Parts: sequence; structure tokens; C-alpha cells
Amino acid sequence: MAIGTGHHLHLIDGSAFIFRAFHALPPLTRKSDGLPVGAVSGFCNMLFKMLEENGGDDAPTHLAVIFDHSSDTFRNEIYPQYKANRPPMPEELRPQIPLTREATRAFGIACIEQEGWEADDLIATYAEQARAAGARVTIVSSDKDLMQLVGGGVEMMDGMKNVRIGPEEVEAKFGVGPDRVVDVQALAGDSVDNVPGAPGIGIKTAALLINEYGDVETLLERAEEIKQPKRRQTLIDHAEQVRISKRLVTLERAVPVEVGIDTMEVQPLDAAKVLPFLAEMQFRTITNRVAEKLGAEAPKVDDTPEPSDAPAAPEMPPIDAEAYEIVRDEAGLQLWLDRIAERGYVAIDTETTGLDEMRAELAGISLATDPGVAAYVPLAHVNGTGDLLGGAERAEGQMDMARALEMLKPMLEDASILKILQNAKYDLKILARHDIALAPIDDTMLISYAQHAGLHGHGMDSLSERYLDHKPIPIKDLIGTGKKQITFDQVAIDKAAPYAAEDADVTLRLWSTLKPRLHAASVTSVYETLERPLVPVLARMEMHGIKVDRDHLSRMSNNFAQKMAGLEDEIQGLAGRKFNVGSPKQLGEILFDEMGLEGGKKGKTGAYGTGADVLETLAAEGHELPARVLDWRQISKLKSTYTDSLQEHIHPETGRVHTSYSIAGANTGRLASTDPNLQNIPVRTEEGRRIREAFTAEEGNVLVSLDYSQIELRILAHIADIPELKQAFRDGLDIHAMTASEMFDVPLDEMTPEVRRQAKAINFGVIYGISAFGLANNLRIPREDAKAFIDRYFERFPGIRAYMDDTKAFAKEHKRVETLFGRRIHTPEIAASGPRAGFAYRAAINAPIQGTAADIIRRAMIRVPGAMEAAKLPGRMLLQVHDELLFEVPKEAADDLIGTVREVMETAHRPVVDLDVPLVVDGGTGANWAEAH
Repeated sequence: MAIGTGHHLHLIDGSAFIFRAFHALPPLTRKSDGLPVGAVSGFCNMLFKMLEENGGDDAPTHLAVIFDHSSDTFRNEIYPQYKANRPPMPEELRPQIPLTREATRAFGIACIEQEGWEADDLIATYAEQARAAGARVTIVSSDKDLMQLVGGGVEMMDGMKNVRIGPEEVEAKFGVGPDRVVDVQALAGDSVDNVPGAPGIGIKTAALLINEYGDVETLLERAEEIKQPKRRQTLIDHAEQVRISKRLVTLERAVPVEVGIDTMEVQPLDAAKVLPFLAEMQFRTITNRVAEKLGAEAPKVDDTPEPSDAPAAPEMPPIDAEAYEIVRDEAGLQLWLDRIAERGYVAIDTETTGLDEMRAELAGISLATDPGVAAYVPLAHVNGTGDLLGGAERAEGQMDMARALEMLKPMLEDASILKILQNAKYDLKILARHDIALAPIDDTMLISYAQHAGLHGHGMDSLSERYLDHKPIPIKDLIGTGKKQITFDQVAIDKAAPYAAEDADVTLRLWSTLKPRLHAASVTSVYETLERPLVPVLARMEMHGIKVDRDHLSRMSNNFAQKMAGLEDEIQGLAGRKFNVGSPKQLGEILFDEMGLEGGKKGKTGAYGTGADVLETLAAEGHELPARVLDWRQISKLKSTYTDSLQEHIHPETGRVHTSYSIAGANTGRLASTDPNLQNIPVRTEEGRRIREAFTAEEGNVLVSLDYSQIELRILAHIADIPELKQAFRDGLDIHAMTASEMFDVPLDEMTPEVRRQAKAINFGVIYGISAFGLANNLRIPREDAKAFIDRYFERFPGIRAYMDDTKAFAKEHKRVETLFGRRIHTPEIAASGPRAGFAYRAAINAPIQGTAADIIRRAMIRVPGAMEAAKLPGRMLLQVHDELLFEVPKEAADDLIGTVREVMETAHRPVVDLDVPLVVDGGTGANWAEAH
């Protein structure tokens, strides 16, 4: 039915609603498998409510849910930093996104998303089309970016609050009517979407300016007339930034949509579609409501958990932050120490002045012995701003820190008392700086990670809401945000105590809830052998850090700057004129308009694409300018990301860089390095390798690198049971040359570097489920040739295809895969459709291989300190970079260390796993990291 006068189109902003439902509603998991479905539940209830109300004068005749596509849009071409500040999607929400698409289709509603366009642009286009046809439009959203569309038959409705938004409500929010919203937004900017705007100008000031001058263009043209000097200069200096901001916030109303508006007519609910979906989600209430409305029999909702012998969570009293104690003197602390000794365990949390464990100062310690029984021991709180070291006044009502730690130390180091923490590595490092060796420990973050990797996040707040149905006190309520943020030691003790003690209480409750489930999930061994014992090992590595030569980095930065300047001159000489080499727009005009090179494609902004793939193609065709631009970009990245940035991370007291490893970051068990990330320093270029030269040993010491050789290919050969690969590894052959020989029928003694390179790309690509498209890009060959290579590979090694098919089938049935050591990696998106399904399958295929390799190196790291001590070897383990361990050791002990650690690494899988192939570790030494590798 063609839409027109008398019709009413509802456009639901699906992406925004999902996020609001996720944050506004309590967490909910599907009981049978723990899949988070809270946002899906809220989404389904909203859809049903809208359809249930269909029949009144205001009911929609046409309805669609509009979603964001995951790809970049034209706005990223205009301004690459657009939305760059947005935090990553919460892990609990990620698997729910495809389910909301399924829900939309199950309710018989048009489900719209389009690559290259944001949902807001699609909504603007459909609203414009409907308005032109004479229909009314209601946009179900509270998103301020959509308020520019209101008026002329278009209104908005906040679906969560059921509040209508018309022109008056828009003007109340922005100080201008809908037709001038984009002008106000262009000036005020948007920190959420990283729209720059004009610095220092907010909504109110922007509205005053627009009401006076009419629009942004007029304002900027007449900026010299503005009386306030600061405001006038800001607009003059940032005029182009404001113009870019207006383009970013202006919605496109003429998207070439792929789905026509006339197809959005509301359809009757189909019981055969909607009820099975709701039952599968285990939404008992809404399933019954929908069935009743349709006069259909409600399907049985099977929400019985998977068979488990895990004990039920213990009954616990409600959390009452006002009931916690403040320990202010020795007598009070002694009562708690007596209670802890009687209990045999205690939950602990440290409160500090920051997140950097090497610089943060201890403010206090929290203790909990039973649910609801917790206390805070303030140690270094001050009155007002500043800190004790700077002469700030010490707050009254707290113990002397030295005396308190003297009393706590025996308990914290007592092997008979278990210390329970959340993210224990942080507290270990803080207390180690006060000469306290905290042990033994349990870590609720890692207990959750061992059971639920891939299902949700493992932060305390997230776990508390999920398993305790309790939202802890937000830290920002105490310390604020932005420029006015204070440190925790500046928080008044009576306000700090409820927050701090609650952390210990929540940690204890999580431990009581989650620890008994380890056995039922068959991951006790994973936690006890791969997670818990790694914590002190990493803490010691991070605290020791690695020496970095600031002068070397500074010289490299200067050298890079000179090279970039030289390349800029060369590039501009090739172009025949001056231009901004860092501007993709100007570069595109030079390459495709002025030089007339072929292959130029304009994006939606009208600018040519000049990404690395475009420039590499042109360079391969022999064009010098794009080749030089690639060189310039590479050096620019090395300078900004490494030689400049690393200098800022050198600790002022130690002269070393102290990275932090995330144990529960990657689902597969791989460690992630942050602040700074030392796992991505490039080694394929000469300039990249020189960065590693800045990582040095102390005088008289050397760095020692021990690196697993092709560990993931060896694990693949074992898991997929490939006789040819296993034998090649046993014989110590060049595995890539052997693969090339097998695939292309080329004798080993006639092997060319090019054929070996192709086989190497396939060997490593297969592990990650590479496509013909991806391999074609890697090898710079036609896609059909790449497909033929992959087909031939699977023909020659059929066991690999069988492994892939078996892994997919297992993942689909069990919603998880496992490593050889029993690590469970959940794959909740394995049932998704479209591109997400392909990604989920590739991740499932790779996870057992990458995860097993990660488990092996974890086992090695845990054993190395004991092996070094037994061999009376000096030295320290400094870094782990994927398959490599880096040590610092006196020069004369280097060979002995290599022999000892190599033995540990090559046998780390035993006795749990007996691989059919040998593990091989390469070792090297040097005065710096580059020499050692």
C-alpha cells in the first residue's frame, strides 16, 4: 500500500533504544545457558506495546525499526576522529545486537539497516519521504540529533518515558526551533560523538548567537562584530572546525535507500513467527501475553538450566552501605584482625589516588568477613585538595598508616588466611610497594573469566549487577568527573567508607556465588593452574619493568621528523605544488584530478578514497608519489605512536616502562598489554625494528629473548591430525617450503622464495579462517587465484577442513569451544545470521588453536620463576609478547638461563597434553631487544 495522506509512519531508532534498554533495565540472562537477554526483553516489550496499541487514531499504519550498520560512514571521511571517543560496546550487550534484529523480524516489522549510513540518516530520509507524501511521522527516539527533523508533520516520542517531543520541546532543549538545531550543535559540538564544535561554547551561548545572527554561516562571516573578545577570537580561529561540525551533525535526507517506504505497512502478528522466538528467548511473561492476544496456545518455555551440580548461591542479607564500619584506631583494627583469623578468609580492596599502580598512593583498605559485615580503614585522607606529600592537612579520625600496615602485614602474608580480591593484580602491586607480599589470593574477576569468557565482562560492577542484582555506588559520585575531579584521598572519610567497604562486601558475595560453580563448569583446573597462579608472576614483571633509552627515542623522533619533512618536499615536488600531505582530500585531488591516475573512487562526501589499499595498488603500478605517501604515513605513525608516546611512559623514578597486562581481556586467554601496549611494536620494517633498540639492559646485563617457533601451526597439525605437517615438524623441516612443495608439486630443492611466501600466507591465513578476498589482498593476486590456492590447500590437507567443520558443529551445538587444557571460550553469536555468522565461525575455528597456545605460554610463565630459583639463576622475566618471553640477566648467566627456560617452555604442555609434534623455542641475547630477538 502506497503511503500517503491519512497514514501514520512510526520510525523506531533501534540502536538507540537497545542501548537505553540495556542501561535502564535490570540485567537478565537466559537461564538455560546464561546468554544475556535483558536488552532484548525490553526491546520486545516495546515492540509489543506499540502493536498492542494499534487500533486507535494515533496507531501506526506503517512501521519500521532502523538500525545502525557497523561500517564507517561519510562522516568518518569528513572527520576521521568522528565517534573516536566512544567506549567499546559492553560485552554483555554485544551478543544481544543480532537478537534484536531477529526480534524485529519475528514481530513482522520491517528491519532496516544500510551499509555506509547511520540509522539517523535513514530515519531522516524516510521521514522526508513520508512527509512529502502527506503522511504523519513519529520518530520513536529521544536522540537529540534527530530533533532537527521535528515539525511539518514529524514529531518524536521518547519510547521509554512515553513523552511526545514537538517543536516546543525542541526549543526548550536547544533555545532555538528545529530548523536551527544543527547550527547550535555545530557550535556546541558533541563530546559523545567527538564533534569538535567551537571550544568553550555551550548550548546556551550557541543559542544566543544563532538567535542573534540567524545561522552559522552568517555568524562566521560576521564574527568580527562579536563584542566579547574571547568568543570572537574562538569563532575566527575555529571557523573551519565549526563548518565541519555542521556537516557532521546535519542529517542526510536523500539517502538512496534500498528498502522502499511503502513496504513498511503494519502486518498482523503471526503466531507462528513470534511465539517460537519469544519462547526460545525464555521470556515467559511476554510469551503468554502475546499468545493470549492472538488466541493461540502459548508454547512451553523451557528455562531449565543446563544440568549442573553447582550449589545454589547462599542466601545473603541486602546490601546496606550505611551499615559498614569505619576503623579509626588500633583497638578497632585488632577486633577485625581477630575476626579474620577466626574466619580464615577475608575480602580485601585497596583505595588509592589513581589507576597507575606504580604511581598511585594508598588512601585506605577495605575488609569484609561476611555478607554485610565490612569496614573501611582510612589511612591517608586529607582535608581539601592536595595530598600529604604536598603538605595538605591530614584528616582526623584515621590511624597512622605505618602502624596500620604493621598490624595488617602478618595477616596479609599469612598462608593460612585466604585473601579474596577483585582484579587482585592491582592490589598486589599497591601493597608490594609497602613491602607487603599479599598471599594466598582468590580473584573473583578470574573466577568469572574462567567460567564465562566470551559471554560478558568481568568487572566488579558488571558482575554485581548480573549475579547480585545490585548496582554498586559509582566512583564518580565521590570524586566527580572532568576538570573538577578529585582523588580518593580528598573524599571525606564518612563518604568514602560506604563506597570502599561496599567494594569488599560485593567481592565477598561474588566469591560466595561464583567460586562453587567452578567445578560444575569443569573449569576448576583452568582457574587453579592457568589463572590464579599467573597473578603474582605478572605483578612482579610489571613492577620491575624494562629500561628504555629516552635519548634513543628522542633521536629517532627527530630523525623521523626530518625524514617526514624530506618526504613532504619530495611528494610536493612530484605533485608539482604544495599541499597538505596529511590531508586525504587534498591527496585525492592531486592523484586523480591533477595527475589523472586511474582507480579513483569518490565517497559520499565527494572526496576520493586514499586508504592504504588504494595507495598500495597505485604504488604497485609504478607510481612514485603514492609510494612516497605510504612511506610518509608509516614514519608518521611510528613517530606519534611509539617514539613520542613511549617517552611519556618512562617512570620518573625507575627510568623504566611498566606495562600492565590484562589477564581477562581476550576471550582466548591471550594476554593484552596496555599503558603502553608493548605487544604491537612493529618488527617488519627497519624503522620499526630500531624502536626495539631503545629497550635496553642495565650495565653488565643482557636481554634474553625466548620465542616459540610457529606454535599455532604446530597446534593445528596436532588438533587437526595432519600427518604431513606433523612429520615435517618432527623432522625439523621448513614448514612453509614443505607446504608449498605439497601444494604446488615443487621439489624442495627447486623452491623459490615467491612460492614459499604464498604457502606461508596460506598456512597462517588458514588459522584465522582467511577468505579468498583476504588472501588475494595479502598476496596481491586475483581473487580467483587465491580461491584456487585455498581449495588446493584443503584438498591436500583434508584434515584441516574436517577440523573446521567439526569445530563449527560443536560450537553451534554447545555455544562454546575449548582449548586442549579445558579453557572454555563461549561463542554466543554463533547462531547469528549474515556477516556476524562468518565472523563468529572464524573466531570459533581459531579459538582452540590460539587459546591452546596462550595456555601453554601461561603455564610456562608460571613455572619459570621456580625453575630459575631451583637453578640459582639471577635475572628477571620482563615481558611477554604473544609467543615470546623477554628476560634481563647478568651477561655471564645468559646461556644457562636460555637452557633452563627453553626446557620449561618446550615442556610446558606436559603432563596435561601430549602433543604429536615437538615445541621448539628459539633463543637469543643482546644489549637491547632488537639484538636479542
